[in-house]
This record gives sequence, C-alpha cells and structure tokens, in this order.
Amino acid sequence: MRDLEKLKQLVESGYSCISIVTQEESEALTLVKDLALETGRDLLIWSVGHGIREGLLSGQPAVADTEMPDPALVYFSHLEQSEICRTQDNTGHPKKKNRYPICVTLDLAPFLENKVTRRLMRDTLQKLSAVGGTLIMIDPTDKMPEVIKSQSILFELSYPNEEEIEELIKATLRKIHRKKPIEIGITKQGMRAIVRNLRGLTRRQAIKIIQSTVSDDRRFDDDDVNSVVAGKRQVLQGDGLLEYIETPLTVDEIGGMNNLKKWLNQRKRVFKDEAKDFGLTAPRGVLMLGIQGAGKSLCAKAIAAGWQLPLLRMDPGALYNSYIGQSEQNLRKAFRQAEQMSPVILWIDEIEKAFASASSQSSDGGLSKRMFGSLLTWMQDHKEPVFIVATANDIEALPPELLRKGRFDEIFFVGLPKSQARQKIFEIHLNKRKRNPDEFDLKALANAADGFSGAEIEQAVISALYNAFYADKELTTEGLLKAVKEAIPLSVTMAEKIQDLYAWAEGRCVPAD
Repeated sequence: MRDLEKLKQLVESGYSCISIVTQEESEALTLVKDLALETGRDLLIWSVGHGIREGLLSGQPAVADTEMPDPALVYFSHLEQSEICRTQDNTGHPKKKNRYPICVTLDLAPFLENKVTRRLMRDTLQKLSAVGGTLIMIDPTDKMPEVIKSQSILFELSYPNEEEIEELIKATLRKIHRKKPIEIGITKQGMRAIVRNLRGLTRRQAIKIIQSTVSDDRRFDDDDVNSVVAGKRQVLQGDGLLEYIETPLTVDEIGGMNNLKKWLNQRKRVFKDEAKDFGLTAPRGVLMLGIQGAGKSLCAKAIAAGWQLPLLRMDPGALYNSYIGQSEQNLRKAFRQAEQMSPVILWIDEIEKAFASASSQSSDGGLSKRMFGSLLTWMQDHKEPVFIVATANDIEALPPELLRKGRFDEIFFVGLPKSQARQKIFEIHLNKRKRNPDEFDLKALANAADGFSGAEIEQAVISALYNAFYADKELTTEGLLKAVKEAIPLSVTMAEKIQDLYAWAEGRCVPAD
C-alpha cells in the first residue's frame, strides 16, 4: 500500500489530526493535494506567510486576517458557515460540496507552545472530530506538545521503491536534456546499480544527485555509479544519523578471530536468492563485546567487505535531540533509511553509550527507555535484510534485555589476541607500512607484546617508525622490541577490570578467537 492509499485510509477512518514530519514539504503537499482530488474534498492550506488559501485552485485570494495561527484555527473550526468551502463547476459557478474540506497547516507545531494557541488547537480538533473533518500538520520537526501529539497520528512519507527511482531518473534526464542536450550511454546493469544506490533517499535527494552527476560532462553512463555513491555518502553524512563507511578491508586483514571468521564464512551467501529458496532467513546481527582496541570496530568493516554489502554506521549520540519527540523520530528515520538500502550492514558503535541509562533510573524523562524499547521492537520485527553489528566496551552498562538470547544471532567476546594472532597483526601493520615482514622476528615480537591489543600493537609499530625516522635509520626488530617494552598496555593499567571482563564472558559469549 503506497502513501496515497495509506493517507486516504487514515482520513476515512476518522482521524481529526494527522502529523507529517518531514523536510520534504513539497512532496507532502503534492500527496495531500492528490488526496483531496481522490476524495473529492476541498483543500485549505495555512502558513504564517500567506494565511489560509485555496489549495487546489491557483490565483484565489487568501482569507483576510488569517496569517497568525489563532484566527486561522478559529476559521477552520467554523468552516460550515464559510464561503471558502466552495469550488467551481464546469460552468464557472460556485458549487458547494457536501464533505468537510481537508485543512493543512505548514510549520504550526512551534506556535503550539503558546497556551492560547494550544487551547484553540484542542478546540479545533474536537470540532473537526465531531463533523468528520481532518487537519493535516506538515512540520520539519516533531516539536509538538504532548497533549496535541496524543490527539494526532504520525504519518511517515515512504522512500521511493526501485521502480519509482528508475522513473524518477528518466524524468530528470528528460528535463535536463530539454534544457541542454546530454548523452545517454547507460547499460541495464549500470542503471540497476545506480537505482540500487539511490535507495533510502527521498525523491528530492535522488533528483539532486542525478542533476549533479550529469552537470559537468553532460553524460550519463556506467561511470556515473561512483558519482552517485559519492553523492549519497554526502547526503547521509549531512543529517548525521547514518554515515556511509568505506570498507577496503577483508576478513584476512584481521589477525586471529577464527571462530568469528568461520561463522561469517558460513553465512556469506545468505542474502542471495538461493539461500531464501533453500528455506533460510537472513541473519539479524551480532553483538561484539570485549576489550577496547581489540578489533571490534575492525570486524564491522571486514564483515561488510567480506559479504560485499554497504556499511552504514549509526552514531547513537547524533540521535538525541533536545526537542521532545525528535530523538524518537531520528531513530525511526535511521531504521527506515537502513531498511530502504537493504541488504546492508548497520553498525551501531558503542551501543552502551546510547542506551545505558535505559537500565537505570535516568534523569531524561524516560527518553532512553523509550529509545531502547524502539530499538528492541525494531530488532524483533523488521523484515528487510539489515544485519546489525553492535559493538560495546562496557558490558555492565548494557541493559540485560539486549543480551537475551534471540536479540542477536550470536554474542561474540573479543579478547586480547593470542600469540599467533599477534604475529599476524605485526605482519599486517608492517605490510601496511611497506615493510617486508620476513625481515623481522615476528615470534619474538609476539612474545614481547603479550597482553597487547591489536590497536596497541599498531601504535607500537608507529612509535618504532617515528624513532627510526628521527634517528635516520631503518626499522628493525630491535627498534620494535624497544617500542613494545616502553608501552604500557591496557591489560596492565586496568588489569582487574579486564580480568572481571573475562570472568563475565565465560559461558555467556562465544570467543571470537
């Protein structure tokens, strides 16, 4: 069921107030106008800049003295006596309609902080409810008093599906071509790739990316896939909720973690149609617990690279907003965006920072608990192939409901790397810095770095390189051993906490290595 049918269903079900929270105001207005035409009802639109005006007949004068919200709401509540509730028949004469018009407000929510406006709004909704009228609020944010929110229902605009995106691309290209000719050389495979990469964006955002893509060379071909991906990355980073992460890594570039690698390899093809035909459902995600710097974040990138899926990073801190209701809206928006881009890897980094207070008495008015509840509900109910990789350092801060079996396909504990893994990590970082690992005593280095995390080994290599560069010498095993000896790892400075962490994980998690 697409947006028009969903909105029509809400109106015909008798909802007196429908809230559309979106940055895409023109798209929402187009939808509401289509609704008015579909249902044969008049349409009245209010904004503080123009007052109340006819929404379907252009050139009609605005209703006098309705620029401010208070007289506009009073007007909406007395429409049965108003001459504005008229349209024209095919002879040009006014014709009264039997059905109550659809009333629309633009950016009304902030005005409802005023107690008089809020009272008038409540009175108006009561009147509309009694006569079968509907008021549709279109606002860019969910900043609305609870008493009004309780009387309204939230309607979310859907993202365009792949069929709509392809039509949108063609329409945009035709429009550009009419102004100044462009050359089209796209293949079917290239078009599918571009359509797939535009999923999860609004119609306006998709159009802007296509316009930007062809603006320089006046061509649209398979080479533009990279431009579309770059444009999408810029859009995603713009709202700060989801970040598109480059994934040059492979699983082989991670030292150790053999159990995790085996688990991932067994599920490598589960997002393909053949797995579905075999009766398998896509895995839902993994929770990576463990020591800071041990490679949990690296695993998220390696999973996306190994499975050849896009990686989106959710920043939990960016979800929270000072406006009432905005945080929940941000979370819903992030989830919807991830679903539209599926199959995809959704990386929730340091998940405990976002939802830690959900397990305690917090001072945020229950926001963390509501956000955590929304997360659990979505994890349980979502149907699209979105694979979650959640990482956490502080296990004690996690709400126990998150650790319950069934939330994730598996909970892995990422501990300090063992001897063989440490050798591999030294080899990886020496290769990265254009050094031949065969020229170093990797076994001696691994023994010296006992108790070091992968991140601490990398820092020891970097420190040794700085020392060698300063002394104008080549990097040697002795120089690396000296850097390792001078470093104090986390396993020493926080020995007691790490021991407790290992004790907690015993029997509760699957060792990653």
